[in-house]
Amino acid sequence: QVQLVESGGGLVQPGGSLRLSCTASGTIFGWNMGWYRQAPGKQRELVASITRRDSTKYAGSVKGRFTISRDNVKGTVYLQMNSLNPGDTAVYYCNATYMDETWWGQGTQVTVSS
Repeated sequence: QVQLVESGGGLVQPGGSLRLSCTASGTIFGWNMGWYRQAPGKQRELVASITRRDSTKYAGSVKGRFTISRDNVKGTVYLQMNSLNPGDTAVYYCNATYMDETWWGQGTQVTVSS
């Protein structure tokens, strides 16, 4: 059973930065990885994704501020978040897909507030 463990969330002031990490229980070589978020009362949405060939995609609201990257050897995907604003407040979830399988992490809270 694959396990994904997120870390790096917390409270940050507007304009600040955070880096989220998601570490899998094994290698992520060949997997497509993504970060999603869910704010209270809203649906879960895709924030950023990175394919097994390192092709990236971003939600329009985070483009230019967030960067997704991966380290296949460490089994980790990162989300560097800069210029955070209160609208980024949400629980952030890591997602991994391989063939027809999909796995989710437990989520990490990001709160942007002064």
